[in-house]
Amino acid sequence: MTIDLTDLTRPTEFLDYETEEVQAFIDHAVKDRSADRTTTAIELYYAVRDDIFYEVYGADLSAEGLKASSTVRAKSGFCLHKAALYAAVVRALGIPSRLVYGDVRNHLASPRLIEHIGADVFFHGLTQLYLNGRWVKATPVFNKMLCKLYRMQALEFDGTADSLYHPHSEGGSMEFLVDHGAFDDVPYDYVIATMRAKHPKFLDDSGSGTVSGGSLAKEAAGR
Repeated sequence: MTIDLTDLTRPTEFLDYETEEVQAFIDHAVKDRSADRTTTAIELYYAVRDDIFYEVYGADLSAEGLKASSTVRAKSGFCLHKAALYAAVVRALGIPSRLVYGDVRNHLASPRLIEHIGADVFFHGLTQLYLNGRWVKATPVFNKMLCKLYRMQALEFDGTADSLYHPHSEGGSMEFLVDHGAFDDVPYDYVIATMRAKHPKFLDDSGSGTVSGGSLAKEAAGR
């Protein structure tokens, strides 16, 4: 039985891969756009993981700020931003994608961040893509340099197996506690309402961005 996934390769309000910014990002990341889909999906995974710096402070959570093109311009963001960017860039090369949200227990957090979040359980975003006849999950979130600072192994992706759990050098791995489901585009009202409900101290006074004045890289030394 053939599955029609055409709708999941189209640009959307948030997965705006037709923009110049996103197309330029793809051109920089991919050696050959005509290569097989697994190859390009892997190349794009590492570009999103390492070329977009993972930073939770001062992040734009407005509808405009969560667009893929805005994340490319900012060159930083956290899981909500990076998952949307990855979903967008793989769609641009014909790979169906969706966004997945869940609750995770996270090792990559400073004491200051945990205080803002209220616990070590975070609302989390990742990407699901359709490769070789099956859905696989990918998490191109924590860049390699930041993982080194927090004594974590950077999460790899081979295009065949789910990429979900960051192993930690001190033992254990990220725990995926609750799966909130898959979405064809960023469900903005749901995402912002969940952030405000779960992590109110993490948001700025406007409620559409995260608190500023911090740096995960600088805070790594104080863990």
